[in-house]
Amino acid sequence: MMLFHIFQKHIDAILDELTEAGVLPVGMDRSNVTVEPPRDPSHGDLSTNAAMVLSKAAGMKPRDLAEKIADKLGALDHVQSVEIAGPGFINLRVAASVLIDELLEIARLGGEYGRSDKGKGVTVNIEYVSANPTGPMHMGHCRGAVVGDALADLLEAVGNKVIREYYVNDAGSQVDTLARSAHLRYREALGDDIGTIPEGLYPGDYLKPVGEALATEFGDKYQDAPEAEWLLIFRKAAVARMMDMIRSDLALLGIRHDVFSSEAELHEAGKADIAEAELRSRDLVYDGVLEQPKGKVIEDWEAVELPLFRSTQFGDDQDRPIKKSDGRWTYFGGDLAYHFQKAQSADELIDIWGADHSGTVKRIKAAVAALTEGKTKFDVKLVQMVRLLRNGEPEKMSKRSGNFVTIADMVEEVGKDAVRFTMLTRKADAQMDFDFAKVMEASRDNPVFYVQYAHARIQSTLRKAADEGVTPSTDHLDRLGDEEMDLVKMAAQFPRIIESAAASREPHRVAFYLNDLAAAFHGFYNLGNDRPEKRIIMVNDPEMTSARLFLAKNIGQTLKNGLALMGVEAAESM
Repeated sequence: MMLFHIFQKHIDAILDELTEAGVLPVGMDRSNVTVEPPRDPSHGDLSTNAAMVLSKAAGMKPRDLAEKIADKLGALDHVQSVEIAGPGFINLRVAASVLIDELLEIARLGGEYGRSDKGKGVTVNIEYVSANPTGPMHMGHCRGAVVGDALADLLEAVGNKVIREYYVNDAGSQVDTLARSAHLRYREALGDDIGTIPEGLYPGDYLKPVGEALATEFGDKYQDAPEAEWLLIFRKAAVARMMDMIRSDLALLGIRHDVFSSEAELHEAGKADIAEAELRSRDLVYDGVLEQPKGKVIEDWEAVELPLFRSTQFGDDQDRPIKKSDGRWTYFGGDLAYHFQKAQSADELIDIWGADHSGTVKRIKAAVAALTEGKTKFDVKLVQMVRLLRNGEPEKMSKRSGNFVTIADMVEEVGKDAVRFTMLTRKADAQMDFDFAKVMEASRDNPVFYVQYAHARIQSTLRKAADEGVTPSTDHLDRLGDEEMDLVKMAAQFPRIIESAAASREPHRVAFYLNDLAAAFHGFYNLGNDRPEKRIIMVNDPEMTSARLFLAKNIGQTLKNGLALMGVEAAESM
């Protein structure tokens, strides 16, 4: 049991006692009762809002209920003091033995510290990246890829079963354009002078190897053949090679998926028809005519009867067509079927989308609610674009891609860890600047360096002590003082940070916490510069040295565990 879990159980037990005594009504909702650090550390070690959130249902003033809870908390052996603050918050201080127990728990659990079973095995499908298979991964995909992958790791850490999914958009006009672009490069590989790449085709050099492979496979069979003979063949071959490239690019960032679902295969299997039939059976799809768009004059506007989904019944501002006038599925119709397919194997769905898709969130949420009859939880996390800079100036584009900076370019220059950590240093829906110069800077202002340096500094200290014959030990932990205990309190927050980050679907919280923990360790380490008695390695006091080494080792373990959840290596030296 970890510190915050222990006191959450104490609070639950006290509330049970008060319920049995008739002070609190039976069946109260306690889901909003929290145990967390007080905002001001001077107020104590832990704080609970139990009296604040339960007082109304209990028919009591918050402070009156707080007094009853505080009396019982104060009777616990390992609680030093309890105070009621403001309108009814309860702050308490714990005995040093409780903090030492937490330090021992970190050591016992090692890489498992911070993990829990709070997710209770609930299956969550996370779809992320899902870029069109028309080129290499670029900066526009990077942030969503990292956020989705880190969120998947977080949910697994709290006991969810996670399905990592990539939706391959291989059924739209963009893959026909890809096939035509690949055919052009195929002709080039056969010796044709293709001149300037025509407007509307993909110009990047990344298609040259595709053309060469097609030339090797087919010879000149399709060199002068009409499009109808090669379009489908080249489309399938080009998509397959693009997906190989995409998987390779994602692997550079340590990103993986369990499932790659094909849009084309979804339609070929009739999944969209199945979804439509399901909705029609409940009168949620009907044949109707859309109104002419307001504020627009369209000369050739023609009222056409289309199959419409009753999305207004689920909060949307208008019903939405699932097919076009020519009978083809709309993007929404395809997405509707795809989410219905995902819901067959998951209890919850999460989509990681670019912020430019915000306009479709309401309708797809309506569709999932309708298709699953509200049984499948569904959330969409929007990720803002990243602006690429170099020393404050906009970054030039990549020659390889033709018009964007690729993930491969980024990783080659600054490394996987710098890219991943930086992408998680801001909330996903906040805009971000990625400056190549700053993410490589060895300074306090660069969180990637600052956190990794804290771990490296700890490992260096442990190696130096070992050379002098001193190793971490639990024998004299009672000699640790207030400054050391403050570090333990900070480390003890890690499990609740993981749980809150997973619950809120916000992996950036882990990056923020690691920066705070690193700052706390650096502060303690630097304390020894002014106060020799606070140095970790004290040649004349091996007992204190061994205790502080044990502390440092487990602060390092906590940093390592947090970095692992972000997909970042914990540096051993820098």
